[in-house]
Amino acid sequence: LIADRREGIGVCGWILISLSFLLVLITFPISIWACIKVIREYERAVVFRLGRILSKKAKGPGLILILPCTDTFIKVDLRTVTCNIPPQEILTKDAVTTQVDGVVYYRIHSAVSAVANITDVHSATFLLAQTTLRNILGTQSLAQLLAGREEIAHSIQAILDSATEQWGIKVARVEIKDVRIPVAMQRAMAAKAEAAREARAKIVAAEGEMNASKALKQASMVLAESPAGLQLRYLQTLTTLAAENNSTIVFPLPINMLESFGQKNRGG
Repeated sequence: LIADRREGIGVCGWILISLSFLLVLITFPISIWACIKVIREYERAVVFRLGRILSKKAKGPGLILILPCTDTFIKVDLRTVTCNIPPQEILTKDAVTTQVDGVVYYRIHSAVSAVANITDVHSATFLLAQTTLRNILGTQSLAQLLAGREEIAHSIQAILDSATEQWGIKVARVEIKDVRIPVAMQRAMAAKAEAAREARAKIVAAEGEMNASKALKQASMVLAESPAGLQLRYLQTLTTLAAENNSTIVFPLPINMLESFGQKNRGG
């Protein structure tokens, strides 16, 4: 972390700074091109004077002045960075091997912290995102991983944001792009889903047959109470057949007439 030191740069430091100013004045206006630096709108410059961060804050955007001999500076880009996490081999809570990849969006909100507190802020954030992704997904089952991507992404974002705060990093968003499972597991899941669909289809068909039988029973009771209604039903069926296929006409014959005809034949 940045040391909070209040002591000055010392006599030697002031002598070096004075000599640097003197050199700039002697070589003016040629030296002005080495003193003026342009910082873009999306950049900040962390200026070091004799190894110390000048004013403990970043400079820019616009024009900044530095001393050629005693000052150095590092530019820091403040734009959002897209960090692609390559596919990670993960063993889920229910012992299923999966490959999961993702993407992390982050930006630097403190240029001084990003320069002074860590060697390579982008590499550190990338490696931390990889390990956090593996650690979080290793505690989830396959069903939770497939159904709760958004909640898992928010958890990873909160962990990364907390861990990278001292590096001057703000994690804006985390997304899980793809979850790959082995082909054998895909076939097993497809067979399970197909069996579940077939079971539901049989249940629906059985319920339909039961409802149809109940409706037929109620219809037979109504027709039994009204013989004229049965005849009307016969005529309606005849009309339907004649409309669909007018070359064939079927005349329904009541069953009781056939029974009486059979009894006469046996009696004769």
